[in-house]
Amino acid sequence: MASSSQTLHTRPLGRTGLHVTEIGYGAWGIGADMWVGAQDDESLKALRRYVELGGNFIDTAMGYGNGHSERLVGQVAREYPGTLVATKISPKNMQWPAAPGTAAEQAFPGDYVIRMTEASLERLGLPHIDVQQLHVWNDSWLGQGDWQAAVADLKRQGKIKAFGISINDHQPDNAVKAVEAGAVETVQVIYNVFDQSPQDRLLDACRANGVGVIVRVALDEGSLTGRITPETTFPKGDWRHTYFGGDRKAQLQPRLRAIEQDLGISTGDLAETSLRFVLSHPAVSTVIVGMRSVQNVERNAALADGQGLSAEQVQKLRAHRWDRNWYLPAE
Repeated sequence: MASSSQTLHTRPLGRTGLHVTEIGYGAWGIGADMWVGAQDDESLKALRRYVELGGNFIDTAMGYGNGHSERLVGQVAREYPGTLVATKISPKNMQWPAAPGTAAEQAFPGDYVIRMTEASLERLGLPHIDVQQLHVWNDSWLGQGDWQAAVADLKRQGKIKAFGISINDHQPDNAVKAVEAGAVETVQVIYNVFDQSPQDRLLDACRANGVGVIVRVALDEGSLTGRITPETTFPKGDWRHTYFGGDRKAQLQPRLRAIEQDLGISTGDLAETSLRFVLSHPAVSTVIVGMRSVQNVERNAALADGQGLSAEQVQKLRAHRWDRNWYLPAE
């Protein structure tokens, strides 16, 4: 078993008592369904390399490849004890995002929360889940249904250590009540140079209430790597055909050039700058990055060094906020 060849910087995950590396591993891509092209042997190599380099936080979900991602993550977590695993329960009604009028009982009845957690434990092959999350959320569910009692039972039985929610795409304010009510210990949220909306209310609420913040989509599904051009194509069946549909790839280019010019950086520096922007916010515990290759792991893990951007750079990037929702099909 290879030992860590470097020490990655960690941060407390809110009040959970867990300390997580600043760069986490996002395991959606290795589920190999919506992101086409993932190969299990490459995925396992990338996962192992992440842990060998000192990474300790892997985020997966039952919905990533219908449990396939969980199985791969569990295999590596068993090989490297001490690896922290977060997963998520898909809503019973399979509605992403949660529709405003949906009742808690339709999405997360208590018996379903328990059953799905036990199924995830079986796929992971682990004695407990470090962070269990609901994969969609609606603040109206506070005090509704019996999901909170189910979470308390799972904790009492030692099946989960901490509990959180994954907030619907571009809806950070739709979790402020849950944070302030003490109903969650972590939130997972989209936060990047373009979508800075968590800064409006959510991140301050998390800091004030000791809630850990797991940031996803820090590179805007690949936009902020600078590697997507108007000529970029994706494999057949890949969900990014929707995200970058219509003329969106062309819309993106002047935004990227403006960031490069404003900060005096090259296209090759965009990804690092974008990740460091997220990590510069004191409320953020970790940013989970999709890394399907060893090369990507090595490049991104090196950024877990405790170094954010300067206050001047952060201020400049704040001017590049771009509110839009590309998860909806292009018109």
